[in-house]
Amino acid sequence: MDTSKHNLSTLFDQLGLASDEKSIEAFTTRYSPLPREIALQDAPFWSESQSQLLEEGLEDDSDWAEVIDELDAMMRH
Repeated sequence: MDTSKHNLSTLFDQLGLASDEKSIEAFTTRYSPLPREIALQDAPFWSESQSQLLEEGLEDDSDWAEVIDELDAMMRH
């Protein structure tokens, strides 16, 4: 069982992206704001596997769901 704490850094690691604070900030600045009509996992900047990880994390209401929601909120501003 995975008991590690999930946060933005660990989510970016799972997505195969640079996960330090500056890289996360650069990513969200580059791709924000994400239009409301586009679900986070359907955004065009994700690879198929990244999109799938996000979608499954939300659909399964997994341990990742809260941090995925946090990223979604960040991308809307």
